[in-house]
Amino acid sequence: MDLEKKNNCSQNIYKKDSKKGLVLINTGNGKGKTTAALGLALRAAGHNFRVLVLQFIKGPWKTGEAKIMEKLKPLIEIEQLGRGFIKFKNGKLQPTSQQIDNAIESFRYAREKIYSSKYDMVILDEINNLIDYGLLSVEDVVDLIKNKPKEISIVLTGRNAHHKLVDIADTVTEMKEVKHAFSNGIKARKGIEY
Repeated sequence: MDLEKKNNCSQNIYKKDSKKGLVLINTGNGKGKTTAALGLALRAAGHNFRVLVLQFIKGPWKTGEAKIMEKLKPLIEIEQLGRGFIKFKNGKLQPTSQQIDNAIESFRYAREKIYSSKYDMVILDEINNLIDYGLLSVEDVVDLIKNKPKEISIVLTGRNAHHKLVDIADTVTEMKEVKHAFSNGIKARKGIEY
């Protein structure tokens, strides 16, 4: 491709900006799904877009992202809706009845927030995990996406994104783990994992 044609191509990307919101998925076994979504939140806020981050599994503990987002209000809001990590025993998921009820109630709350049209972007952090665990119906999430206000972008994060969501998303990124400190016995670090 010659330089003039390449420059015209780059200019066209920005000219075709639209008011239609996108659906993005960050999935995979590698680190960085939430981190990438929070990067999108910062980028959107830099353009004075209103962003809501809803965390479906993380509980009420103070993560680094929750602390900094307090300083970025009203452009970015974050709400930790979860009851903490869901435990596995002998390779089998062991959600409590509170976690099951919380997943359903949190999704209902997310739907209300999305339909309020108050936000330009809503990040549904760890929602793929809840679908994969069987705590949320993929059909309900597909319905939400298909019927969202057109101008709102939705970002879904978490491992094992369902193929029905991948099919309707505009952009899907899979984080692949090459190496992780956990494998060498290094515990979660403040500022890195939380």
